Amino acid sequence: MAKHRVSRTIVIAAPAPKIFDILADPRRHPEMDGSGSVQGAIEGPGRLGLGSRFGMDMRLGLPYRITNEVVEFEENRLIAWRHKGPHRWRWVLEPLDEHTTKVTETFDYSYAGSFVYQLLGYPARNARGIEETLPRLKKLLES
Repeated sequence: MAKHRVSRTIVIAAPAPKIFDILADPRRHPEMDGSGSVQGAIEGPGRLGLGSRFGMDMRLGLPYRITNEVVEFEENRLIAWRHKGPHRWRWVLEPLDEHTTKVTETFDYSYAGSFVYQLLGYPARNARGIEETLPRLKKLLES
């Protein structure tokens, strides 16, 4: 694991474009979210691209709303977004063949004051969320 990044990987029996369609549609994010914090999309496009902004209803103890912006994008390969905080959520898709894809989700807090993130427990909490999200995404695509 790279310093100030939390990543997990899973192999999904689905082509990269099919997986990317879910990642690039913020209305689908609650279906795959394993952290329990993503409640629903409230604004934004149905299909994300570089620079797209999308609002989400969230819940971490108390409900709140957040606006994200796509800051990295390569169709069917890479998408990452951030909100006002400098950390990023990144998804990388690596096709293994035409029907199977390696998917890596990363919480990247290398852009931020890492000490504060560690003090608040974000790396461990987000690792647990990723470990729940990836199997949900896999089940969504393989069932």
